[in-house]
Order: sequence, then structure tokens, then C-alpha cells
Amino acid sequence: MSRGVRRAGAGQGAAAAVQLLVTLSFLPSVVEAQVTGVLDDCLCDVDSIDNFNTFKIFPKIKKLQERDYFRYYKVNLKRPCPFWAEDGHCSIKDCHVEPCPESKIPVGIKAGSSNKYLKVANNTRELEDCEQASKLGAINSTLSNQSREAFIDWARYDDSQDHFCELDDERSPAAQYVDLLLNPERYTGYKGSSAWRVWNSIYEENCFKPRSVYRPLNPLAPSRGEDDGESFYTWLEGLCLEKRVFYKLISGLHASINLHLCANYLLEETWGKPTWGPNMKEFKRRFDPVETKGEGPRRLKNLYFLYLIELRALSKVAPYFERSIVDLYTGNVKEDADTKTLLLNIFQDTKSFPMHFDEKSMFAGDKKGAKSLKEEFRLHFKNISRIMDCVGCDKCRLWGKLQTQGLGTALKILFSEKEIQKLPENSPSKGFQLTRQEIVALLNAFGRLSTSIKELQNFKVLLQHSR
Repeated sequence: MSRGVRRAGAGQGAAAAVQLLVTLSFLPSVVEAQVTGVLDDCLCDVDSIDNFNTFKIFPKIKKLQERDYFRYYKVNLKRPCPFWAEDGHCSIKDCHVEPCPESKIPVGIKAGSSNKYLKVANNTRELEDCEQASKLGAINSTLSNQSREAFIDWARYDDSQDHFCELDDERSPAAQYVDLLLNPERYTGYKGSSAWRVWNSIYEENCFKPRSVYRPLNPLAPSRGEDDGESFYTWLEGLCLEKRVFYKLISGLHASINLHLCANYLLEETWGKPTWGPNMKEFKRRFDPVETKGEGPRRLKNLYFLYLIELRALSKVAPYFERSIVDLYTGNVKEDADTKTLLLNIFQDTKSFPMHFDEKSMFAGDKKGAKSLKEEFRLHFKNISRIMDCVGCDKCRLWGKLQTQGLGTALKILFSEKEIQKLPENSPSKGFQLTRQEIVALLNAFGRLSTSIKELQNFKVLLQHSR
């Protein structure tokens, strides 16, 4: 090789190194520049959500998740996958979920009623153990006959047609209480074909997408030259609002889960002591606009859109919890009262947000077509909740089930406005009800979104410091 060629090669290498440094130095500003502005299909902007979440929602929702009523979640992690033989497994031990011993569960929660939050249901003799109130709604004899009949009718009401999720049977021997604080959502090493199969099934079979349209970064897509997913988004914009919303909700949920894994990554393990923290490299791999060909910022914007949807649901369901009959019952009278006060305070904040998503813009066509589309929407989401039983990692399955159930509950609320408006103040309602499982999932799922947005702010700061 001639000296001139060697010099040219060295010069090219130096130029490439300089270009890389320049690129890296602009990454933070590029990420921040692309995850900003007004969101599509609504009139809200990213900065407003950031400020509202940071100063009003996040501190309170974090505190709420630590309350006994919201930290214990009953779930069946042993339900078989209804679609294929699951063959995935976690690569590290942290995938394991530690069920909560019966002795640790507050007596009011384990008393046997899935609807253990109504005072009319809790006006019972002092509970000494869970067997003493195993029947639904053990009602004190001091209640009027009318109240008893109303409660019994309400307890028998089957609102399965309103469910957007496949609910676990809490009476199943396989269903166990899990302490969510002791089993946090974080990186477990679950990846590869098993994890990819789950998300591929969700996107390819349940998001109203024809096989001929390929998602951005889909490894099975044929070469599209410099398309970079633009044909996908051209197709997406051509859909009706309801189907666009559906895709954005799933994409936002996926982005939120990925953010949690990046923010709580196993950085090292020394002498059996793991160190968890934010992984910058993993964050860039999943969300950097250069590495994801512009897809990462779009996914993060969908996270904000999902946050708006669940925020709207909380503001709409507030009247349900503001009734005197509702009592978030654990058996600890003072803590129960404090928990309800904190929850109502959060609801007041959600109602004060000035740029809510308008759910009335959905399913607003002719009644027959709107009803059919709404049912199709509901069944597609319900199918996604069933896919969560195909996740091969127990901890991933736990948080996947909780967050899909939380979103499903939010959708149920948004499309039950008339029923919520007609709720009686001092007696149960047959028209609309939430089980404790749905309530716990709803608030914890929103807590996860609030945490995701907070974690995204932290990554932006870390990126700025790395420049």
C-alpha cells in the first residue's frame, strides 16, 4: 500500500471519528426536538403533559401505589397460552415473581369479595380471617331490605359485555396475591423469539393491519429501499380515527414497557448483589431517531397519547369514587380513609387538566356502524389481553397483564359515560361497576405511565450530561 493511500485511509478514519462525535453530540437535541409539540389526533402538547405530570401527578400517584389497597394485586400467572405452546424463558433469576404469603395480606383484602370496596359490602362483623367472609357481600342485618336486594342484584350483574379484557378468575386456586412493590417491573433478560412472537402477534393480528402493510423495523419485511416506514404511516393516516387510536395505544404501551426496562436495567451483579439503573445504550437502541430510523420518537409520542387517554378515564370515573358508599377497604379504618382522600385528590388534579382527549369524537358515526366498530375495537383489545398469558417470563407477564387490564378498564370507563352519570349516591349500581382487581390495575397502570414520562425526562438529562 502506498504512503498516499495510507494517508488517505487515515484521513478518512479521522473524518469518520469526528463525524461520529458530532452525531453523538447532537443526539440529545435530536431526541428532544422530535419528542415535542402537539400530538396527533388531539389538541395537547408534550410540554404541557411533562409539566402536569412532574408537578401534580407523579408525586401523588407514586404515594398511592405504596398504599396497601393498591400494592396487592391478585393474578393468575399459570393460565396456559391459548394460541401456541409457549417455549420462552428468562435468562436471569429476577424473572421470578414472589407471591405474597397469606399472612401478609390485609384482612379486608383477602376477605373473599372481588368487590371489596363498598361500605355496604364491608358493614360486616369484625373479620378474624379470610374464611369468615368468603361469600360475596356478607351484609350486616342492620341494612334495609331494599339495600340488601340492591346489593345482591348488583353483585349478580354480569357486565362481561363491557369488559375490554379477559379477567382472571380470582377464585381460581392458581390465582395468587402479589406485592407489586416487592416485584418491580424491570429488565429480566426475557428477549429473543419468544418475546418477539408476543409483540408480533399483537401488532400483526390485532391492530387492524393487512398483511401487505409492514411495520417499521419489522425484520420480516422485504427490503423497501429508503422507505423507513413512511408507507406504513401513510396507510395509518388513511384509517378512521378509532383504528388509529387503537394502534397508538398499543404502541404507547409498548414504549412505556421498554422505557421501564431501560430505566431499571441490570447493570452489574457483584457477589450476588445486583445493581439496577438506567442503561443509556439500551435507551438509544430502542428510541434514538438515528438508530431507529425515526421510529423511536414516534413511539414516545404514542406514550404521551396513551397517558392522555388514561388521564381522561380517571377524570371521567371520579364521580364513581366520590360517592360516600365507596370505601377502599383493607380493614385499617384510618389508612382506608387516607387512601380515599389521596385518590380523590388525584382525581381533582386530573379534572383540572385543560387539554383532555375528547373521546366523544370516537364511534360518532351512524349508530349501527359505530356500534359494530366499537365491538370490533373491544374484541381486538380483549384478544391482546389474552396474549399476555403467552409471555414466557413471569414478571413480564405480571406487569403485562396488569397494564393491559388497566388500559382495558380505562376504555371501559370512557365508553360508559351515561352509566357513570346515573350512579346512585347511596346504593350500588347495576349499570356500571368496577371490581377491586380493575381498580388496582387502573391506578397502577396509570402510575406506570406517569413513571415512564418521568423516566424519559431523566434520560434527557443524562443525554445532556453525556454531550
